[in-house]
Amino acid sequence: MTRSPLIARTLSSLHRARAELSKRNATIALVPTMGALHDGHVSLVRLAKKRAKKVVVSIFVNPTQFAAHEDLGSYPRTWKEDIARLAAEGVDLVWYPDVKTMYPDGFATRVAPEGPALAGLEDKFRPHFFGGVATVVAKLFTQVRPDMALFGEKDFQQLKVVTRMARDLDLGVKVIGGAIIRERDGLAMSSRNVYLSPEQRKTATTLFRTLKATSKRLRGGDDFKTVLSDGADAISAAGFALDYLEARHAETLAPVSSMIEGPVRLLVAAKIGTTRLIDNIRA
Repeated sequence: MTRSPLIARTLSSLHRARAELSKRNATIALVPTMGALHDGHVSLVRLAKKRAKKVVVSIFVNPTQFAAHEDLGSYPRTWKEDIARLAAEGVDLVWYPDVKTMYPDGFATRVAPEGPALAGLEDKFRPHFFGGVATVVAKLFTQVRPDMALFGEKDFQQLKVVTRMARDLDLGVKVIGGAIIRERDGLAMSSRNVYLSPEQRKTATTLFRTLKATSKRLRGGDDFKTVLSDGADAISAAGFALDYLEARHAETLAPVSSMIEGPVRLLVAAKIGTTRLIDNIRA
């Protein structure tokens, strides 16, 4: 019989629960999420259980990382299913604050990340995004006080931003990246995949196929500019509105033009219908 995790909704209940978890110097891992959990989130929970004695999962749909035209109101919320998943995985604590708890009246302090947050990738198309992410993650780190936190590599730029922030601000949290979990046809798992129509869902696999083909050509020595242009054309021809297909240094996110400047990461973002998808692979 699975045991439901303890659920904290206020800071006082979180602090009491956290004190219990840390008895006997138990290590604590945090998996921050916005709910609508899928197998990618579960993989992070399982990795957390391998790394720490106690696992905390936060569920908070963070309004500060959504622009006015984005899908805050329609973002999938599946509380009962999420708790059932977390119970099955043996999670110890769920931190489930409301907006007033995270951003009380008069809240006036925000984190403004630079470095990888200004790489000209997601920040170019969602300039509000990383300030919202950095602020909420900094709050989660100070609230939960984990020894480590796990983020998926699907949001690769976000992983680099959070890693740099934790290091630069001496937050005492080790940030660990978890591998992208994919559907059988290669589509990266995402809570937003539920928005796709059946036809869009078939087309969505174009992103991963193009990333793989692009990586193969780059490793074979083909010209970077030509290969990326061909990849962009393939994605657009499939029916996507392409935001970017880029080759970047895997640590700094600086642009690269040859494999010797690596390690190289290929990153893509594109919209099909009203759904924006992102993906990346190691070149």
